[in-house]
Amino acid sequence: MSEVTTVQVKKETLEKLREEKEYSNQTYDDLIQKMITVFENAKKQNQYDEFLHKIQQPKMRELWDNPEDEEWEDA
Repeated sequence: MSEVTTVQVKKETLEKLREEKEYSNQTYDDLIQKMITVFENAKKQNQYDEFLHKIQQPKMRELWDNPEDEEWEDA
């Protein structure tokens, strides 16, 4: 059997965990593991979005900072 520890949480946190259970016999460990997975995936997605934004910046600057567009502003 795996090692088990006691983790102290505020009563408010425990109540939120109870509310988030997907089924009545879901353990808190299962729920926390799922939350960790969701968090890790969200973090990876954010890193991917930041990467896309960073590689798009030079092209966007090229498109936005061109003299032709500035001439239209004065027309």
